[in-house]
Amino acid sequence: MSKPRIIAYYLPQFHPFKENDEWWGRGFTEWTNVGKAKPLFRGHNQPRVPTELGYYDLRLKQVREEQVQLAREAGIEAFCYWHYWFGGDGRQLMNGIIDEVAATGNPDFPFCLGWANETWKAKQWNKDGSGDRILMEQRYEGEADYRKHYEYVRTLVRDLRYVRVDEKPFFLIYKPDLFKDVELFIRLWNRWIEEDGIASGFYFVANADDESRYDEYLRVGFNAVTPAHRHRVLYRHENSSVVLKAIKKLFRVVFNYPLTVKMSEVNRYIVREGFDERETVIPFLIPQWDHTPRSGNRGYLISKSSPTLFSEQVEKVVKVVKGKKNPFIMLKSWNEWAEGNYMEPDLTNGRGYINALKGVLKELQR
Repeated sequence: MSKPRIIAYYLPQFHPFKENDEWWGRGFTEWTNVGKAKPLFRGHNQPRVPTELGYYDLRLKQVREEQVQLAREAGIEAFCYWHYWFGGDGRQLMNGIIDEVAATGNPDFPFCLGWANETWKAKQWNKDGSGDRILMEQRYEGEADYRKHYEYVRTLVRDLRYVRVDEKPFFLIYKPDLFKDVELFIRLWNRWIEEDGIASGFYFVANADDESRYDEYLRVGFNAVTPAHRHRVLYRHENSSVVLKAIKKLFRVVFNYPLTVKMSEVNRYIVREGFDERETVIPFLIPQWDHTPRSGNRGYLISKSSPTLFSEQVEKVVKVVKGKKNPFIMLKSWNEWAEGNYMEPDLTNGRGYINALKGVLKELQR
């Protein structure tokens, strides 16, 4: 079978920057939430403690090189750096990391961008959004704004390390449903990159919250769709009875117990048969998840996750890309520590998840 091409989401949050200092206090990074996390029930694996890379600062070249060494060992082909462009006057956050990667040529590892196109808020984690405070508003201000955004991205996609699909630069949009004139955006960017002689267009990927709208995403110009993780991870919960949902809610309120989903259940619904096999669908992997460092009992987590169960998940997902021309798989994520969603070594499992992925991919090559 074709070797799976695994792209891991990469969070550039782990370094201090001016806006975080203003919002949360000097020196705040995601490590702040990771380090102060508390177990909410007996056996809850919190706080998560990094080992080999420690509580790193991404401004350090050595850290980024060591991350790449581990990713290569696991069989990951590229990092998809989360890209925070808020529109208007060219407002960005955390672009210093990818800018330095591009400017220095290091680390020498393929990369692409995932546009995290949503407003940043100080969240209270209420379902209706009440109490949230806007920190940085996401804006979509038409052609002039899209041109400025394109000119920034153009510099990056010219890099020889940038991931291409059929010669087109890979560009993922995290929340396509928030972007009302995404069709115009896609049309303009495709026209401009062709006029610049760089490519015949972008390879646009929609992170799809609503898989039933698959054909619509393709119709407005996306080349592929990757399922948003939440629907598949919470499939059993979202499709359970009203009574069961009420019981789970009671546990969250009375016993301070977050919504939990077993890893075995995640593996059961991680693949949608007859859908993920399509050439224009990019399936995903999720090694572990625990959002409680950010959201407390109002978050949710994957319980009983382990490298062994992750191996089973990888085996299941790689089968659906067998025979595809472009056998891409998105891995969520490389280093989302505050969401308990990472591959990097920790005190509990060491390199377990890295070795699990490596082992399955090695078996495929025999």
